[in-house]
Amino acid sequence: MNHNTPTFGGETPSPLSPRPLSHLTDVQRRVLSSTQLRAHGVSASRAAAQCRPGGPWQQLLPGVYVLHPGPPTSDERLHAALLYAGRPAERARSIPAQGTAHSAPPDAIVTGLAALTLHGFASAPPLISLDRIDILVPRTRRLRSTGCVRLVRAHVMPLAEPVTGVPVAPVPRALADAVAQLTDAHAVRRLLTEAVRGGHCEPAAIVRELTQARLLSRAHVVDAVDSLLAEGRSIAEARLYEMVRVHGLPDPLWNVDLRLPGGPHIGGVDAYWPDQAVAVELDTRAPRHDRGQDDALWCEYTQKRETLERLGITVVHITPRKLRDAMEQQATVVRTALMASADREPAAYVVVLPR
Repeated sequence: MNHNTPTFGGETPSPLSPRPLSHLTDVQRRVLSSTQLRAHGVSASRAAAQCRPGGPWQQLLPGVYVLHPGPPTSDERLHAALLYAGRPAERARSIPAQGTAHSAPPDAIVTGLAALTLHGFASAPPLISLDRIDILVPRTRRLRSTGCVRLVRAHVMPLAEPVTGVPVAPVPRALADAVAQLTDAHAVRRLLTEAVRGGHCEPAAIVRELTQARLLSRAHVVDAVDSLLAEGRSIAEARLYEMVRVHGLPDPLWNVDLRLPGGPHIGGVDAYWPDQAVAVELDTRAPRHDRGQDDALWCEYTQKRETLERLGITVVHITPRKLRDAMEQQATVVRTALMASADREPAAYVVVLPR
C-alpha cells in the first residue's frame, strides 16, 4: 500500500489534502490522530468504518488510530500515547521526527518506567511489557487516563529531553514518577542505584524530586535513598582519587579528621595537604524531607569551613557533579590553591588523625 494514500476496503483511495504524509516517520504514518486524518481528507465516519471488526485499522485510544490490524508495536503504543495526551494543535503536527525540535515545549512528555527504558536503564522493563505508559501533562489539562495511557500531572512541566525523537522527562523526574507506582523495594533500589552508578544524574537531584513528590514518607523509598546516598558518596570518592592520579596532583592524606592540639575536634575532610594547608571536601549533601536536619547539616558545614579558614587552611569544596562533568577544571582549582600556599601566611598547626 502506498504510505501516502490511505485506502478504505474496496473503495477508491481517498484523495489527500495538500499535506502529504512523506514528512512523517514510518511509525507516524502508521499511527495518526483523528485531527491528522481530517487534515488528509479522512472523515470521522470513514475512520470508524475502517475500524469495524475485520477492518484494516484499529482505534487504539480515543481519537488515535493504528493503520493496520495486528497488535501495535511498542513504538506505535508510545506515539499513540503522546498523540492522545498532546493538545489538538500538537496532535495535528504529530510527534517530531528524530533530530527535529518543537517550536514550543511539548505538553505531553513520556515519564516513569517508559522514560527510564528510553534513557537506557537496564533495570527498567522493555516498553512492550508495560501495561501503562506514563505521560506527563500540565495539571490544568482536562484529560483522563485511559487504555495504555496513565496521565501524570505536573505543576511545572520539566524541560523535555529528546530521545530517538520522543520527548522524554529528565531522569530525576522520570524516577520519581516511576517510584510513585512501585511497591517493590528491590525494584526501587535497583532503579535509583543504576541512575547514579550509570552516570545518569547525581543523588541530590533524585532526592529533590522524591521530596517534591512526597515519596520520602514511604519506608522502602527512604531505605533506597539511604543506599543511594552511600552509593553516590562512594562514586564521588573514587572520582576524587582519579582526579589526583590522572591530573598529577601531589598525594594528599586521604579521609582525615582535623583538630587543634589539645583542643576541640574541627571536622573531617576528604583530602588534606598538610605542607600547603589545603583541604578538599566533597559536598555530597542532599535535600531531605526533614528540613531541620538539612538546616543543621548546612550549619555544620559552614561552621567547619569558617573555622578552618580562620586557621589559615584553604578549603576547596567540590560537588560530585563537578567531578563528573569538569574533572580537569576541578584539578586546576586544587592545583592553584596548592601553588598559592607559598604566598600565604603559615597556617596554624593542626593534628591530623585518620577518620
